[in-house]
Amino acid sequence: MTGRTLRIGTRGSALALAQAGWVAAELSRAYCNYHVELVVIKTKGDILQDVSLAKIGGKGLFVKEIEDALLENKIDLAVHSMKDVPSILPAGLTIAATPKREDPRDVLITRDNVPLDMLRRGARIGTGSLRRSVQLREIRPDLEVVPLRGNLDTRIRKIDQDNLDGIILAAAGMRRLGWTKQVSDFLAVETMLPAVGQGAIGIEIRQGEGLEELLRHLQHQPTWEEVTAERAFLWTLGGGCQLPIAGHAVRNGGNILLRGLVGRMDGKIIIRATESGPPEEAFQIGRKLGEQIIAQGGGALLAAVANRDGEGQV
Repeated sequence: MTGRTLRIGTRGSALALAQAGWVAAELSRAYCNYHVELVVIKTKGDILQDVSLAKIGGKGLFVKEIEDALLENKIDLAVHSMKDVPSILPAGLTIAATPKREDPRDVLITRDNVPLDMLRRGARIGTGSLRRSVQLREIRPDLEVVPLRGNLDTRIRKIDQDNLDGIILAAAGMRRLGWTKQVSDFLAVETMLPAVGQGAIGIEIRQGEGLEELLRHLQHQPTWEEVTAERAFLWTLGGGCQLPIAGHAVRNGGNILLRGLVGRMDGKIIIRATESGPPEEAFQIGRKLGEQIIAQGGGALLAAVANRDGEGQV
């Protein structure tokens, strides 16, 4: 920290600024003797908008420059969408708090405001997510999936610009920006399994500098347990985004229920499994689910990707 100033690192998108702004407001409300400011940092993922994430290194591209700023003491904390955070953090950094999770589902926004099951045959649906693409093709193999990247507002505009029938986005972003009136269909997690960490915010800091206590009131333990299980699942699979991977945990009575899937790039193979257990074993639940999916054939899919990467074909 610089005196009594807390510098919050964030991406510059409308959603990122809304999330970081909420954290800033909560900190200002709790600690009126601190001055809280936002520091906007452009990441490689923001700059390279015309290339798929799988081809340029995965979701970590949305956080690396921000984490570098943390390590270089240019900011004091960072606010991330947890689905963008790799399963392994840089040495010296830690996720200090996960506030209460927003809606983890995906949503469909369509030109004519029709739900998924009423889309015309051959409708063109935009998404840049391998996870969404393979699940969408499984549900509606008649649809045309069109590659799409950009911030939320950019992707929504592309419905008209690219002559799309619709796009799939995360519900959390639409809710945080107050744009839910544009949603045509909220997709149940049983229909479209979310990304690991979807809907959750993570506040990242340097370890051992005392900020953990300042952030304690923002921690939501059930969200922490759910995200821990999901991230342990992703970590067990190798933590990349070279394959379609989905994982969603929810408190189910006194236990955590974790669903996961791994698919082949073409969607012809999708492996699903579930695991459950007490919240205090969240990491072990995620690891067991990953091992289960690997044993059911996910290991072969992961090995095939690793071999292809080794040949420099990605």
